[in-house]
Amino acid sequence: MRERISAVLLRARYAALGAGIGAAIGGLFSRNAASTGGAIGGLVGATVADTRGTVDALLEDVKERDPRSETSDAE
Repeated sequence: MRERISAVLLRARYAALGAGIGAAIGGLFSRNAASTGGAIGGLVGATVADTRGTVDALLEDVKERDPRSETSDAE
């Protein structure tokens, strides 16, 4: 449950950052562009957070299954 909550909070954080950056860039042009930039930035931020979480989980699965990733004490 804790992992799920932290994933949701990470996604919200990335979405907020993306929305802020998109709105700032769009605000350089006009008020309507700021609104659109914020919306698109929020979607991009949420997508990046979702993709990042998927890639992290996939890498951990690969590390668990790969026999070469285990450390050996044969020194």
